[in-house]
Amino acid sequence: MAAKGPTNLKRYVRAVSGFVLLTSIGPAIADDSYGAPAPNIEVYLDRLVKAYPDWIASRDNDYVVLKNGTRLAISDHRTDKSFEDLVEHADIDDMFYAPYPAGSVPKQPPKNVDPGRVRFEPLFAAMYGDCRRGDVTPKLQTIEWLPAHHGGRIAVTSVNAVDQALTAVSRELDALSSDFVRFLVPTSGTYNCRAIAGSNVRSMHAYGAAIDLNVKYADYWRWSAAVSAPIWKNRIPVEIVRVFESHGFIWGGYWYHFDTMHFEYRPELLPDEARLH
Repeated sequence: MAAKGPTNLKRYVRAVSGFVLLTSIGPAIADDSYGAPAPNIEVYLDRLVKAYPDWIASRDNDYVVLKNGTRLAISDHRTDKSFEDLVEHADIDDMFYAPYPAGSVPKQPPKNVDPGRVRFEPLFAAMYGDCRRGDVTPKLQTIEWLPAHHGGRIAVTSVNAVDQALTAVSRELDALSSDFVRFLVPTSGTYNCRAIAGSNVRSMHAYGAAIDLNVKYADYWRWSAAVSAPIWKNRIPVEIVRVFESHGFIWGGYWYHFDTMHFEYRPELLPDEARLH
């Protein structure tokens, strides 16, 4: 893929406090400048095409090509983004600036390492629709959430078979020990046509492709007394996280700007070995 201006990978590979998170792709990065492509961006782009076969036809070094012929540029050629720029003005390769640490022990992430929180909106809007135009609600399906534990009904998108994936998650969580139920029932919401708090970027809830678990056991960085330097907290058992991951969902508890009740459908961020289905 064409470089974003000068190669400038020093900005990308300089880790904070010696942090290195080993995955099948490479190290997670925390720095003050962003925008250089991941060293193994080709692997990520191939995974992206594979993750959304109903929508993505192909990709080359410069574009992801949708099945309707739309060509989405992979790079905006910027390497000098602040973290706020990264979130607000992401391109496709920015989504992979930090590998998602599937299977790792949850712990305090390095500064600004939020794997999955950076999203290229035009791609997701092309797939799921724009909720502000009424595109999303016709595609919502209602599913039973943990029916054995009377979890109620929730609405999620049928696009990319998210409803089927979440039904499978529900089935497996329903079979866990009853000790886990308090974290799962009631839920705190699925579809919601809104932006991320403090941002102009749409939440994955706005596409109907996310779920929040019981807020009573949630920890969220904006509730922290030290919002400028969040101190990571978590009460969600890792067993729950693994079930979601096995069906293509990532967890907000792996973010520096943590949101431990939040799961969203992002199979492009998960290595094949993390997904059992």
